[in-house]
Amino acid sequence: QVQLVESGGGLVQPGGSLRLSCAASGFTFYRYAMSWYRQTPGKERELVATISSAGRNTNYADSMKGRFTISRDNAKNTVYLQMTSLKPEDTAVYYCNVIVSVSQYWGQGTQVTVSS
Repeated sequence: QVQLVESGGGLVQPGGSLRLSCAASGFTFYRYAMSWYRQTPGKERELVATISSAGRNTNYADSMKGRFTISRDNAKNTVYLQMTSLKPEDTAVYYCNVIVSVSQYWGQGTQVTVSS
């Protein structure tokens, strides 16, 4: 079955950087677009970034443009989110997401905390 396993979260100071990884299995990874979302308590899950199946096209939420970079390695079935210039408001649980055959799948999430 489809599995998404995020890693790389942690505590970072404002202005710092982190790289999140999402290891995928159970589907033909290179055929599907992948996305990162994030969620804070009391708020809806919001889209962070999306990357096309071959990695040629990316899209970002406005607040992340210029600071976050989504990428993928289809040989490793892994999608990444490089985050720079982190702000306290980036604190959230970050989730990997894929839609396969009209079904939406999520990882367990990885906590990112930006604090001094």
